[in-house]
Amino acid sequence: MAEKVVVMGASPKPDRYSHKAVVMLAEYGHQVIPVNPYHSEVAGIRCAPSLAAITAPVDTVSVYMRAELLAPQLPELLALAPRRIIFNPGSEGEALMEQLRRAGIVCEEACTLVLLRTQQF
Repeated sequence: MAEKVVVMGASPKPDRYSHKAVVMLAEYGHQVIPVNPYHSEVAGIRCAPSLAAITAPVDTVSVYMRAELLAPQLPELLALAPRRIIFNPGSEGEALMEQLRRAGIVCEEACTLVLLRTQQF
């Protein structure tokens, strides 16, 4: 089933995993919303400048940012209220994940690319 997926830290650089995730999520039929305040698009998909700019319900947020960069965006993440947040390698932050879990958001430490390729997304 297709999901609406936000990719935090989406990069326009094709060699970055966050860029590969945007491309692969779209290839697998998901509606992708890359978030990057510095670029208008990633992989041909229009970027949202911030989480606050996303008004439609979201199923999953895939994080490609260090926890200390994501932490200031906690209020926006909580307001977005996704069903789950995937913390890709290097983005884990236990204190942040605990706050999100208390709000009822499923948090998992995993690789979005691996989840897609192994049909576990």
